[in-house]
This record gives sequence, structure tokens and C-alpha cells, in this order.
Amino acid sequence: MAAHERAWDRLARAGTWLNGATRVAIAAETRHARGCILCTQQKAALSPFAIKGHHDSLGELSDQRVKLIHRVVADPGRLTRNWSEQLRADDVADTDYVEIVSIVAHVTAIDIFARALGLAEQPLPEPREGSPSHYLPAEARQGEAWLPNIAWDKAGPNEKDFCHGRESNIRKALTLVPDEARSFFDLVSHQYLPGDAMREFSKKIRAITRAQIELLAGRVSAINQCTY
Repeated sequence: MAAHERAWDRLARAGTWLNGATRVAIAAETRHARGCILCTQQKAALSPFAIKGHHDSLGELSDQRVKLIHRVVADPGRLTRNWSEQLRADDVADTDYVEIVSIVAHVTAIDIFARALGLAEQPLPEPREGSPSHYLPAEARQGEAWLPNIAWDKAGPNEKDFCHGRESNIRKALTLVPDEARSFFDLVSHQYLPGDAMREFSKKIRAITRAQIELLAGRVSAINQCTY
């Protein structure tokens, strides 16, 4: 509960590149996207690009931001690098892209957790005043990933608190906006496992065994077409 409250508190505040009002609007659009007719049609099609049309949106965000949110919500298993590059070339800066994806991931994880327990979704918070910090880590570089990130051996002093331990692509994914990476893995450590327990295969950390945890995680990942 405390981890969810921290995530909700951050959602309402200005982030690194987006203000509180925009962040909450992204969260609202994330929930709204689950009922989008175009998204349903695209997901059912052999290729999502075969179905044209306009996403059913709340009208608070630009078309390109809506496209990003809806595709990540509805059909993340079939995102392509070309699609990502075109989206960013049109209207969405790399830094905004990462912060938006992070918000979608936070809201999705918390909402599905509630759904699994038969609980109501938490009401979205009221946006708070404040300006984004516009902090850009100097060590972020374009590598094999679609967007720049921080390599573990290149992390500067500001990111050493996060960029330590065993390197993995999933932990690097949001590091262009380090505070989003920190926040998402705070959530991961409570809904899955803390970082120092990832390789404690024999130690019982949750009420179920590690093998049971991974069976559930693997099955859910397969159903969601998650390449992880």
C-alpha cells in the first residue's frame, strides 16, 4: 500500500519533463484506452497498421501522445522500431516518450493489481502545481535500444544509487529519465521482488515459493506477448 501511495503521489507532481496536470491526463488516458474501439480492431488484425482510424480519446493530449499511450496499453507485443521513430519524429521527444511510457506502466501495474484482488481502482490524484526539473543525465547514450539509456559502467554520480548490481536491459529501459526508473522499480520491488532477491532462488521471500512466482510471471508474460 505504501508503494502504491508513493507512486500515486509522484503521479500528481511535476516530473522531469511533464507537469502534474499532463501526468494525470496521461494516467486518465491510459485507463480510457482500454475501451478504445480502434485499439480493439487493431489488436485483432493480422497487422495493427492495416486498420486506420482515430483513437477514442479524452481530448486532453496531442494525437501523437494518444497514439503512444493507446498502443502501449492495447498491443505492446507488436510495437516496432520504425513506428517508435516516426512517432518521435512527429511530435514526441525522447524524454517525453520515456516519461509517458513510465506513467502508463505505473498505472497499468497498480490497476491490474487491484483488479486481481477484486478491488476498485484508485481514483486518480488531483494534479499539483510545480515545474518539471528538465534533468537530463549526461551519461545517457543511444545504443542497441530504441531510445538512449545509461550503461551500467557509464553511470555518473547522480545515478549510482540506481545503476548498481547486475546490469539488465529492463533496469536500463527508463534511465533516460532516472526518476521514472527509480519509481518504477520501487513498485517492482513490492509487486514482484526486490533487486537483491532476484537471484535468491532458494530463499523464500513471499508467501509462495520462487518457483511458483516465476511460473505465474512466465505465464502472464506469455499471454501478454512480453518478450521478457
